[in-house]
Amino acid sequence: MPIIADIVISGNAVLTGSTDSPVPASILIKENKIIEVLELGCFAEYVDSQTKIYHFGDQLIMPGFHDFHIHLLLGGLLNDSVRLNSTKSAKDAAEMVKAYADTKIDDPFVIGCSWEQSLWEDGQPHRSFLDEVISDRPVLLYQAEFHSAWVNSKALELAGIDKNTKNPPYGEIVRDENGEPTGLLLEHAVGFVTKALPINLEMQDKLLDNFLREAAKYGVTSVHDLLRIPEMGVEEAELYGEYEKQGKLTARIHFVAPLNGDLGLAKSLREKYTSNLVQFCGFKQFVDGVTTSHTAYLLDEYANNPTTKGNTVFPEETIKNWTVEADEEGFRVRFHCIGDGAVKLALDSFEAAQRKNGVRDSRHVIEHVEMIHPDDIERFNKLGVLASVQPEHINVSQREVYEDLIGQERMKYTFLLKTMIDNGTNVVFGTDYPVVKLEPLSGIYRAVTRLDDEGVTWDEKERISLKDALLAYTAAPAYGSFREKELGTIEAGKLADIIVLDRNLFDIPYEEIKNANVVFTMVDGRVVHEIVGEVSI
Repeated sequence: MPIIADIVISGNAVLTGSTDSPVPASILIKENKIIEVLELGCFAEYVDSQTKIYHFGDQLIMPGFHDFHIHLLLGGLLNDSVRLNSTKSAKDAAEMVKAYADTKIDDPFVIGCSWEQSLWEDGQPHRSFLDEVISDRPVLLYQAEFHSAWVNSKALELAGIDKNTKNPPYGEIVRDENGEPTGLLLEHAVGFVTKALPINLEMQDKLLDNFLREAAKYGVTSVHDLLRIPEMGVEEAELYGEYEKQGKLTARIHFVAPLNGDLGLAKSLREKYTSNLVQFCGFKQFVDGVTTSHTAYLLDEYANNPTTKGNTVFPEETIKNWTVEADEEGFRVRFHCIGDGAVKLALDSFEAAQRKNGVRDSRHVIEHVEMIHPDDIERFNKLGVLASVQPEHINVSQREVYEDLIGQERMKYTFLLKTMIDNGTNVVFGTDYPVVKLEPLSGIYRAVTRLDDEGVTWDEKERISLKDALLAYTAAPAYGSFREKELGTIEAGKLADIIVLDRNLFDIPYEEIKNANVVFTMVDGRVVHEIVGEVSI
């Protein structure tokens, strides 16, 4: 007697992950698992009057998107915020902030993001611009790469920042000629304000709800939450666990702890969070900052500032020692590395761990890999290190601005994709949400075209195939999560995380990829987003 399916999903274009292109098929689902993948329409013996049947014609059915790098609650907080990427001056930005704040008069603080000073025609980020328009509430505005923030005087007051406040070990309170804070905070100095914001438990619930709605809308069925920046606390784990108990969690969440030499916390989290939907997955730490603020760690000096190579967040030996210790206890380590110097240091640290502890299936990760020295490209495959990249980031900064920072020669080894894949690297995609939107299709578009929104090509030789781009958003992150036997492809026995796009990406010009929409999202066998209704027999 065959198993009777709860749900059947059929279509002419099913991307299972095991073929180069979509095929006609019917997917049978029982509870939260795929029980069989059959030829199209051949499911009569597996259904009864209670079975829900969906047929999606020529629309693309595929595994759910798995975002390997987000900051979940921060993204939820910024879902409803003022976005400043179109502003042309400090005054223009301040006026946009005021217009937004006037629609949120009951909010205890005003938050925004995505301003980029290099694109401004006039003005510097200074608290005076914000004080003129909002003086009674704190204002916090993240720069486009989220490693600095522009705040008003009320925010400085809330955080207790004045001319006598010392800089954190890695970061800076920018000051004027009189030593007074200007309202620009760099790197870990941003944490002075974010820690002081009045975010209560009720607001956290709202932020998670906002995020889950957005994830379902975009077909994101699994994420890796690299926690708040710069604090990287793990308190959110309790919230995720509680949502799972209440049946309210509609995306799988994998989360990390900060790599800081404390293994005890991670050991307790590893024991506690092992469920189907919420899992602890190792350590994360910053090796360096970002290129635009000259805090990314380079092997050679910046082209437009030969006095600095940037620097590391912690001493190099400390980073190596922490890595070896974590690896010895079986933990996976993930490092934020923007500059080629940071990438080399991370690879050196993983290599030191192998020498000390032996080779194991560790699946350590380097995040971003915006720059890499050519000598280090093959080391990823040799050491079994994953490259977690965010293709949409080529649209965060202008190419000419980036080239001015690092020079023409190093641009040849920036935002590599095809080169890494061709050298055997496991390349995994994510967004770094909320640095960019959670929407995966924008990243897919960047990966296959290498075009930014200004029509500028970022090295056309690094374009990858549509299949490889989709695998980097599905099967690769499943492998990166040690869950390739459960997730990432549409196969019998795997968990039912399935989405449907309104068009077959393999049948349209690449420029139309960004216009595609998700019409159906299933997580763990549960429909969490649906634009079209099912067709029942």
